[in-house]
Amino acid sequence: MNPIVLPSNRPPERFYRGGARISAFRGEEEAAPREPEDWVGSTSTIRGEEALGLTTLPDGRLLRDAIEADPVAWLGDRHARRWGSDARLLVKLLDAGQRLPVHAHPHDDFAASHLGRTHGKAEAWYILEGGTVHVGLREDVAVETLADLVARQDVEVLLGLLHVIEVHPGDVVWVPPGELHAIGAGVLLLELQQPEDLSILLEWEGFEINGPQEGHLGLGFDLALTAVTRTARSVAEMGALVHAAPSSGSVFPRDADEYFRLVRMPVHGAAILEPGFAIVIVTAGAVDLAGQQLTAGATVLVPAAAGRLEVSGDGELLVARPPAP
Repeated sequence: MNPIVLPSNRPPERFYRGGARISAFRGEEEAAPREPEDWVGSTSTIRGEEALGLTTLPDGRLLRDAIEADPVAWLGDRHARRWGSDARLLVKLLDAGQRLPVHAHPHDDFAASHLGRTHGKAEAWYILEGGTVHVGLREDVAVETLADLVARQDVEVLLGLLHVIEVHPGDVVWVPPGELHAIGAGVLLLELQQPEDLSILLEWEGFEINGPQEGHLGLGFDLALTAVTRTARSVAEMGALVHAAPSSGSVFPRDADEYFRLVRMPVHGAAILEPGFAIVIVTAGAVDLAGQQLTAGATVLVPAAAGRLEVSGDGELLVARPPAP
């Protein structure tokens, strides 16, 4: 099995604007106004959809079906023995054409107990083009206070509760389950997350979504808001969540390792991509990966059965992987 260069996979008509920065990064034609996400090597669907979001392979099969048919070849023996055909990873390019709403994602336990889902949604970002992000509470907030702000859609106060941080290319942001956050307009990022589409929306005015109906995952806000972290983050704690990535090696905090891994891999001459299922994004320069010429913006699906691969050239890769089994 060989690495597979993937075209973009952009679900249409998302509830927020964006997409132009993904087009520019990938060297593609301009996208529609609301195609702000590229679901790379995806075995996950948009919540409530049967197929939207899934990656189709060049032979016409869905990646999800191919992995289910041969999880060892795609994911590796150790992964398949522990988790079967669950890839345990969703990778996206995300272009915030407008500031995203204040929201949070549930933890595994909440998702299992109340939604019947295998995963919650931890996520982490690698910043490709900078701007402002809003992450973590500056002060403790009672659930009743949050519920009141949501009911009144007091966006100014909601945003004011969060730390405001300027991010730059090469920064990383770790967003544990439950953490309130919003991505500012103009930010382009690579997102790794658990393979679910589960968001608790505290804000929806100005977005193409029915917040009162869809924002609570069908649970009602009284229950949904109990999944939100309501304790403050100190400045020191925020430094552990948001910081510059090292120039090479693993870039996310260790707390993210149980969910996913991301390695920054500079290539100057020759290098080796170690075996295992991976999604590779070329962020700079030009490289040869197993005989395929790739330039910045390319996204590549690497099956475990591809084995140890040679990389050469002058550029940089981001290598996204599931958690170590």
